[in-house]
Amino acid sequence: MSLKISPSILSADFGHLADSVSAVEDGGADLIHVDVMDGRFVPNLTIGIPIVQALKRIARVPLDVHLMIVEPEQHIEAFANAGAAMLSVHFEASPQLSDALKTIKRLGLKAGVALNPSTPPTVLAPFSDLLDYVLVMSVNPGFSGQKFIPESSAKVQAVRAILDETGSPAAIEIDGGIQAGNAAEVVEAGADILVAASAIFNSQNPTVATRRLREAALSVSPN
Repeated sequence: MSLKISPSILSADFGHLADSVSAVEDGGADLIHVDVMDGRFVPNLTIGIPIVQALKRIARVPLDVHLMIVEPEQHIEAFANAGAAMLSVHFEASPQLSDALKTIKRLGLKAGVALNPSTPPTVLAPFSDLLDYVLVMSVNPGFSGQKFIPESSAKVQAVRAILDETGSPAAIEIDGGIQAGNAAEVVEAGADILVAASAIFNSQNPTVATRRLREAALSVSPN
């Protein structure tokens, strides 16, 4: 698939959310990434259904919703109804992962599994036929602005190898510490969707930052 940029509103100005979303869309954003945290699976507490509903009304591109919550299967339908186009659940949080993925797909959404940094890619094999994408966390989930874990590029490669071995066409998304300096590296490793929060929304011009992230991702690595 072609490279997609998915700015995460975790670092956006929520007092001017519509303007923030419009700015990254003007910069060529393909998706809007929405980090949902419950204060239990991760320490932070963030966005819920009302924000997703509001985003659906204002966004011109699909909503890429990442559930960092316990018992995600209980909330899938609500997020689908709120306007999510993509929905990822954590392997570590869903004891009924197959059922959760089947529900997401039945509701017409793209289904993804998110993996924490310590979770090995081998866990994906039993679910590969249900996956539209895999979300590789390149920081420990919960807070924006963390530094990229260097081993994440190798993990992307390992995920790609497993998907290829199982014949899965699933895309690979990467989230955490992504910025212009490492974008080409993770794309070369096999990432298809880049999520960036602080690198875009903490910049002086999110429109320009979105555009530059894509340019950096598609640049030729010196290696």
